[in-house]
Amino acid sequence: MKVIIRDSKKEASIWAAHHIADAIKAKAEITDDPFVLGLPTGSTPLDTYAELARMCEAGEVSFKNVITFNMDEYVGIPEKHPESYHSFMYKNLFDKIDIPAGNIHILNGNAPDLDKECEDYEKAIVAAGGIDLFLGGVGEDGHLAFNEPFSSINSRTRVVTLTQDTIEVNSRFFGGDTSLVPKQAMSVGVATVCSAAEVLILAFGSKKARVVAQAVEGSVSHYVTLSALQLHENGIVVLDEPAAGELKVNSYKYFKAVEAAENK
Repeated sequence: MKVIIRDSKKEASIWAAHHIADAIKAKAEITDDPFVLGLPTGSTPLDTYAELARMCEAGEVSFKNVITFNMDEYVGIPEKHPESYHSFMYKNLFDKIDIPAGNIHILNGNAPDLDKECEDYEKAIVAAGGIDLFLGGVGEDGHLAFNEPFSSINSRTRVVTLTQDTIEVNSRFFGGDTSLVPKQAMSVGVATVCSAAEVLILAFGSKKARVVAQAVEGSVSHYVTLSALQLHENGIVVLDEPAAGELKVNSYKYFKAVEAAENK
């Protein structure tokens, strides 16, 4: 696991955006096959999305040969609902970049057969050639996508029931009313994410510091699903200083030293 630490959320987000853009361009130099990108929602990736949109508009990167798969979607709210993840993605990224509409994949939370929708999603990822890079965030309880504590590390895309903690955190998007937050969602599994060639996780703010320390320095556990990234040979966690606040001093120094050596 590699840990990148920047002074601020903005700096960390821009680092992540440039890393993604560099990966897209690097693959384009060696093959005509599309770059397959996994994407999250929520407040964490907003600055990264803004930088990717800026880079696209400036001609620094193109998404014309990029296929995307989103991590999750709520069950039972319309795609046009302002808080659906369909709406979120188009508002914050897809409407601002040159990605073809047919290359965008988001789970359908209103599918007549939700289990089949999940199975088909996994098949679509395989058909696309597998995910080259999966961008994600982490919840305050360590959940990756909607893989709440005690989700199997071997889990795949499925319907999940959201914990009360997650419902309360997400209620800020629903006017603070927990009764309006869907109680179920569809989510890629921990194994779905970790099957990507590279996984890039963003974690910002002091509220994420405890779980970051558990995931990076603790044991691999289904209680902190992000800890599964320890088993990935190309896992990166990108932090701002507050999110790195509970790492051991020697861990902090180690990750800083490794990055400095790589940048020489």
